[in-house]
Amino acid sequence: MLTNFIVALVERILNTSLKLDSTLIDKLEPVSHKRLLIDIRDWQQQFLLVFTEQHLHLYSTNEKQFDCMISGDIDTLIALKNPAMLTQLIRQDKLDLQGDLNIAQGFSNAFSAMDIDWPEHFSRYLGDAPAQQLWQIMQNAKRQGLVTDKKVAATLTQLCQDELKVTIHPLELDQFKQQTRQLKGQVAQLEQRINQLLQLH
Repeated sequence: MLTNFIVALVERILNTSLKLDSTLIDKLEPVSHKRLLIDIRDWQQQFLLVFTEQHLHLYSTNEKQFDCMISGDIDTLIALKNPAMLTQLIRQDKLDLQGDLNIAQGFSNAFSAMDIDWPEHFSRYLGDAPAQQLWQIMQNAKRQGLVTDKKVAATLTQLCQDELKVTIHPLELDQFKQQTRQLKGQVAQLEQRINQLLQLH
C-alpha cells in the first residue's frame, strides 16, 4: 500500500516537472512509448517508466517486458542524473543494462537538462518581487550549505590528521620500549656503583 502511494507521488512530481519545463516534452519525444524498467537492487523493487506524449507513467511491477532495463543500487541510479556516467558505471560493473542503450540515455539526457524557471513559477502564487526574494533566499541557503559542508569536511580532515599525529606508530612504540629498557639498565648499573661506593666508606 505504501509503495503504491510513493509511486503515485513520484509520478505526480514527474508530471508536474513536465508542466514547469516546457522543453522537457520535446526532449522525451525520442523515447515516447518506450518501456524503461528500473531495478533498484538494494530496495528489491522494480519500476516501469513510460512517457506517452504528454504524461509520464510510473508503475511498481514484476513484469519482464521492457525495451530497456537498468539495474543498480539507489546511489548508482541517482548518479545517472549525469548522462556521461552511464557507460562509466556499466564498465565499473555498478550498473547492468539490457536492451536499447539509447532509451536509458534518452531519459537521462532529458532529466539532466531539465531547466525549471522557479522564480517564474513562484510568481504565480506570490507575485514577482516576493518570488524573486524567495529564490534569492533559497540560492543563498544552498550556497551557505555548500560552504558549511566544505568547512565540516575540512574540520574532520584536520581532526583526523591531528589524531594521526598524536597516535604513536608501532615502530615508534617499540623504539621507545627499547630506549626505556636501556635507560633502566643504566640506572641499575649506576645504583649498583653508588651502593659499592657507600660500602667502601
